[in-house]
Amino acid sequence: MNSAAWERVDELIDKNQNKTIKDYFAEDPERAQRFSLEAAGWFLDYSKNRIDAEMMKALVKLAEKSDLKAEIEKMFTGKKINATEDRAVLHTALRNMDPKAKIKVDGKDVMPGVRKVLAAMGDFSDTVRRGVWRGFTGKRIKYVVNIGIGGSDLGPVMANLALTPYTKRNMKFFFVSNVDSTHLAETLREIKAAETLFIVASKTFTTQETMSNAEAAKDWLVQQLGSKKAVAKHFVALSTAADEVSKFGIDVKNMFGFWDWVGGRYSLPSAIGLSLMIAIGRNNYKKLLKGYYKMDRHFRTARFERNMPVILALLGILYHNGYGAESYSVLPYDQYLSRFPAYLQQMDMESNGKCVDKNGEPVTYTTGPIEWGEPGTNGQHSFYQLIHQGTHLIPCDFIGCSVTHNPIGDLHDKLMANLFAQTEALAFGKTAEECEKEGVEKKLIPFKTFEGNKPTNTLLCEKLTPETLGALVALYEHKVFVQGVIWNVYSYDQWGVQLGKVLAKGVLADLTAKKPSMKHDASTNQLIARYRKAVGR
Repeated sequence: MNSAAWERVDELIDKNQNKTIKDYFAEDPERAQRFSLEAAGWFLDYSKNRIDAEMMKALVKLAEKSDLKAEIEKMFTGKKINATEDRAVLHTALRNMDPKAKIKVDGKDVMPGVRKVLAAMGDFSDTVRRGVWRGFTGKRIKYVVNIGIGGSDLGPVMANLALTPYTKRNMKFFFVSNVDSTHLAETLREIKAAETLFIVASKTFTTQETMSNAEAAKDWLVQQLGSKKAVAKHFVALSTAADEVSKFGIDVKNMFGFWDWVGGRYSLPSAIGLSLMIAIGRNNYKKLLKGYYKMDRHFRTARFERNMPVILALLGILYHNGYGAESYSVLPYDQYLSRFPAYLQQMDMESNGKCVDKNGEPVTYTTGPIEWGEPGTNGQHSFYQLIHQGTHLIPCDFIGCSVTHNPIGDLHDKLMANLFAQTEALAFGKTAEECEKEGVEKKLIPFKTFEGNKPTNTLLCEKLTPETLGALVALYEHKVFVQGVIWNVYSYDQWGVQLGKVLAKGVLADLTAKKPSMKHDASTNQLIARYRKAVGR
């Protein structure tokens, strides 16, 4: 992180340490308009933050000194910015709607391949939705089960729920990720083999959790339908490993590929989105990509002072590095977005949870805040107490949609009233004097006083649609990218997930062997022995 630019931010934090959000509003009647902007169908009000024009100027300077503009261009033009894996980072190419676009990696234009896979996905999804694709016994597909993990699961799960109003309601969609047998078993209880399509999402077709679940699902299907030939009519693959796919029993004609420049947590617009395309149809899927593309263009072209992803990123760095906030909360006031915080957890924490910089040197500042959240108003009756009156500073992003898909009485008015009221309460609080005027008993005043000065952003769209969802996901993708650039870390590798996977192979061998090696530490050996005893080994 550029130390000289950060020093100016630090100076302003010290200068304004006694100023509150309430003070800033009192000083500037135009503040709400000044610190708001619109892009790609979303309106952002960031006026309820501990900022003024001087602070925002300093934060923008920090972005400029980090060479952010050049880094953005490197990503969009296919440079290998994932240096530890020698890969480009081109999820933006997956939703590039410009028919003339050419984006080269190693001298080869990737766009024809992107368009080819998208068209193949569309054709296949049409055959399933229209009942042209039939199962082994000739029945239509009624159930779709996506088997994946991480980015091959979280994105489709989140988006399928978010776009429920656009899904084909006479079909049911399930997502199996956990290697815990319960996840698969409970899904199998809900479906009928003759009417089920399994989508196996694994680039290498060797991912332990995914392939273990896929093999178990295959065994179940064969047992139910009485023939191994049934596999070809009930399984398709999202992969590039043709040999492995064929060995599994899937016709490689029903394999949808993607590329090593697509990171798992950014892969929803790739073939990984096949289950979503079947659910909402190819036209709605294209609208999703259009939303992504609109936010991509905004991010690439807007000046930093009016750039929504950049602003969110800079505010996050202000609180994380300037005020010591260890986490931030994303609070969607829309039940359809209830899995959005979980989706963002992987995007944010797997990307920027890094302790060394791009030179391999330990960072001297904190990176990767903890992201968490739940939909409103549920969270209000759960953890908001901590946000309002606890000792932790927790910046919050509130997300809402002005028009509901399900108008019932005045429920939506009440939902949105709560959203707006929470940001007001967090920003302005309630003083002891105000409590006293309301007649609060003196001994209770300390308990009913709210400090306020809690920072929030509010994101509003007119309605949650495929297009606004695509734009929202892209907004947070680019926010994470900007923070990685400023922290000078590689956001697109995830070496931290590898060690546990490697060690698990040795532990598994000891759990199942006739005679375990017991070469682990004393604690792990004890746990292995206890498990073996419980299962009779």
